Amino acid sequence: MPKLILSLMLLLSVISASAWSEESRDIRHSGFVYCVNGTLNTFNPQMASSGLAVDTLAAQLYDRLLDVDPYTYRLVPDLASSWEVRDNGATYRFHLRSKVAFQHTAWFTPTRTMNADDVVFSFARMFDRHHPWHNVNGGSYPYFDSLQFSDSVQSVKKLDSNTVEIRLNSPDASFLWHLATHYAPVLSAEYADQLTRSGRQEEMDRQPVGTGPYQLSEYRAGQYIRLARNPAYWKGVPRLQQAVIDMGAGGTGRLSKLLTGECDVLAYPAASQISILRDDPRLRMTLRPGMNIAYLAFNTRKPPLDRPEVRHALALAINNERLMESIYYGTAETAASVLPRASWAYDSEARVTEYDPKKARAMLESLGVTDLHLRLVVPSASQAWNPSPLKTAELLQADLAQVGVQVSIAPVEGRFQEAQLMAMNHDLTLTGWATDSNDPDSFFRPLLSCAAIRSQTNYAHWCSPGFDEALQKALLSQQLAGRIENYHLAQQMLARDLPVLPLASSLRLQAYRHDIKGLVLSPFGNASFAGVYRDEREEP
Repeated sequence: MPKLILSLMLLLSVISASAWSEESRDIRHSGFVYCVNGTLNTFNPQMASSGLAVDTLAAQLYDRLLDVDPYTYRLVPDLASSWEVRDNGATYRFHLRSKVAFQHTAWFTPTRTMNADDVVFSFARMFDRHHPWHNVNGGSYPYFDSLQFSDSVQSVKKLDSNTVEIRLNSPDASFLWHLATHYAPVLSAEYADQLTRSGRQEEMDRQPVGTGPYQLSEYRAGQYIRLARNPAYWKGVPRLQQAVIDMGAGGTGRLSKLLTGECDVLAYPAASQISILRDDPRLRMTLRPGMNIAYLAFNTRKPPLDRPEVRHALALAINNERLMESIYYGTAETAASVLPRASWAYDSEARVTEYDPKKARAMLESLGVTDLHLRLVVPSASQAWNPSPLKTAELLQADLAQVGVQVSIAPVEGRFQEAQLMAMNHDLTLTGWATDSNDPDSFFRPLLSCAAIRSQTNYAHWCSPGFDEALQKALLSQQLAGRIENYHLAQQMLARDLPVLPLASSLRLQAYRHDIKGLVLSPFGNASFAGVYRDEREEP
């Protein structure tokens, strides 16, 4: 969209904005407003595959055993003050912090601090299929299901009130990294017992209780989430009384809210808006590399996409350079692998698929593929890995039309996308993945392992025993060189079979008002609000 037209649209939006309500003024004095486009299906990140629950809320409501330093990408203590690795990586022992309080909410009053019972409950619920809580609210834990942890975890045991031991059936060099993701929060076993006694178990994932810096205060579906600070937070009382997550506007609507001051922080602004953000003296921007990947997944169970040759032909029709210019505006790098280049296992020999529409058309004709009609499922909301999914889909549609392939675009939202993709009636899907782990396993197994088909995160429905074997060998190796060798082999298999076409690794971009301080932008797509404050002395 031309800059002048966009600027005029924003100007009209600013002019038509109504005066702030009393509530908005109160938020400005006691907290801040974080604007993000997204939907919420659960407050429990254990049961989410991505989205608002994981990317934004998890770091506010919950803590994990381990954390990842956003600057060094190293594992650091969180609720576990220390840990030990035993049996060559098959046994993990965690020593817990003492005096960590759970949130005191309108629906739960804790009588004790966090202990080993809470950690055992949190992980046994996910990993033990016979646990009484495993099937509550559907029994689906997409991230850990894709890793087959129900099969690989032998036991989760309390050794004493401050020590937990997790035994695996075999060594897994990636295990600690998975526990450091936001998919692994520590929940309250006492709260679970209370809900069991009252017959209201389903509320565990709808009315959250954690040990995080903020707790749920109010939720209006599709509009906003109000968080109140946890005065007993073990790392220190958060600096602001409240944080409001505004989900009520998208696109230029969110940008106009930032310009008028109705939003203090704009998550995932469109790359096309950078010039406007940069030119406004009242705004600041942060840009960091991100651990994410945007990709086009082929449904490898549907003819003719079940043939690798067809997938390679279609890939030749995609003008990736134009995607970089029209979607990311210099805020991403073209992807040659499912792994971002920042990963220590990235294969430097990987090459971006060439753009050659003439060759693509000739290949399709030689394969006998003519009059091809494909259905492309695409999320309608902006994502951490793609600020403009619908526009991207339109560009892909135009590219494929040049080689005689007709594409119909099916926009979907949230859980409806997952339902359509797993119903097998799609041909292509434009999607992506972001993780708060620096371990390559956090990309490979959730996205492309055979088990990930059942866990509904493998949208390509591709299953390769050889690929899974390479991943397993990488997990068994405690030597970095051995892991790298197997992950390079895995990337070569993906380049050969092409179940997914990597498109871009996006930089993390965040815009905020000049007086907002203390908001750390993480490369992993999430950050705690605990240190955020407003400096009224700051001049624009």
